[in-house]
Order: sequence, then C-alpha cells, then structure tokens
Amino acid sequence: MILRKRALPHGWYPASGEETRLFLDRAAESIGENPPLQGALACMVPHAGWYFSGALAARGVYTLDAKAETVVVLGGHLPASCPVLYAEEDGAETPLGVLEMDGEFRGALREVLGGQSDRGADNTVEIQLPLVKYFFPNSRLLHLRLPAGPESFEAGKAIGKTARALARKTVVIASTDLTHYGPNYGFTPKGLSPQALDWVKKTNDAAFIASVISGEAGDILARAEEDRSACSVGAVLGALGFAHDHGARNAVPVAYGTSADRGTASSFVGYGVIAWYS
Repeated sequence: MILRKRALPHGWYPASGEETRLFLDRAAESIGENPPLQGALACMVPHAGWYFSGALAARGVYTLDAKAETVVVLGGHLPASCPVLYAEEDGAETPLGVLEMDGEFRGALREVLGGQSDRGADNTVEIQLPLVKYFFPNSRLLHLRLPAGPESFEAGKAIGKTARALARKTVVIASTDLTHYGPNYGFTPKGLSPQALDWVKKTNDAAFIASVISGEAGDILARAEEDRSACSVGAVLGALGFAHDHGARNAVPVAYGTSADRGTASSFVGYGVIAWYS
C-alpha cells in the first residue's frame, strides 16, 4: 500500500495516537455538553493548527452523517487557474492509523472533472485527516483540492452525482479559514486598533458567513476575493455544490472564533463552522 505521509510538523496537530485521541476525546466531551444537530451532508471547518481551531473543526465534523461510507475532504490554497488536484495514494497516514482512499470514487470523478495528481504538502486537507479517522474510523477518504473559481461549485455537484452513481453514502468537509488580519498578512484596513478585531468578527467574516448561508456561489466567491475573507473558497464552493446536488439547502452556522481567542495579537485569523442539512 502506498501511503500519503504526514507532512505537517508536530505543532500543527499531535504526533502520537495517544495525544491525538486525548485531544479529540476532550473535544467530543465538550461538544456533548451542547451538541449541534447531526446528520449533515457537508460542513465548512477551519484548518489552522489544532491549538487554535482544532476544537472548532471537530465540532463541524461531528455534525456529519455518521453512516457515511466515504468522507470527501476538500482543501484549497489554489488560484482559479489551477486544475482539481487529487491525492492518488492508496491511503493517508494519521496518528490514529491509516485512512484508506476511495480509489474507485476518485477514478470515476476524475473521468468527469479531469485534474492532476496533488504531489505537494498543504495543511488544508491534512489537518482534517485525524478528525476523519476519529469520527469515521471505518470510512474511506477522497482527498481533493479545488481552485478559487466558479468551476468548483460545479465540481461539488459532480461529486454528488458520482456518489449517487456509485451508491456511495458520502459526506463532504470544506476546509477554509476566514479573514487573515494584521501585519503578518499584509491586511490592515482598520489599522491596529482594538476595533479591528471587532470589525473582522462583525463585518468582514460575518459577510462571508452570510453569503455561505444564502447559498449564492457568485456572492461567496466575490466576498472571498473582494473582502479577503476566505483563503480556500474553492473548497466552500465545492461543498455548496455537493449540498445543492443532494437537495441540502439548509446551511446552519455552528460555531465561530478567532485565533485571538487564544490571546491578543496584532495579527489573527477568523474561523467559521457551517453545516448543510437536508
């Protein structure tokens, strides 16, 4: 079996199975105190290091239909001109064990979408894989990255049609962070005052989240590009297309936070969690 090896260093998520399970057991316990509705077909989650956003991402993955046979993780960090990128290994390495890739699904989808092999390291998908293994220990994985263009909405619909053609019960995870604010990111439209964080939360990120809930692919893309409020919008468009293909038009905000929740800083990132239900 050819495995996709871990590329992110220990600081992104735990190195050992024991540490990983302890983190996710605690996250699951916290979720259980105020659980969101389960049975979702797709979700949007953040992809920062687990110290900052791991518990939020876990809350999003928790919403998904636990009976899924294949979990599609959509990443990004790709310009609009890029093709769809597929991880083509037989499985992916995680601290909790190997996630088997759904090669049949990948092959069928590639016949429709085309695309190329994803040979690079990228946090958008990898950071979610231990969560998939924890919440879906017996499911298979489809590892994709989608470009920041309208074609990714159509790619999401193609994922839905392929899942039905294969009679494969499928859920989708869209991996994106929201506004990257501060001198570290070269984005300071409100300066470095304390009001900047409030603006990110209540205006910039709120506008992107509202566009996702409204379900208009063009507006989602516009908000991401014009407001710089999402770094992997192709993944979100893919999840939206999949949800719409399955008749899931009910997008529900599940959680929100920022890296500043872990301590004040002049540079910080927003994190949003949304789930799509039938």
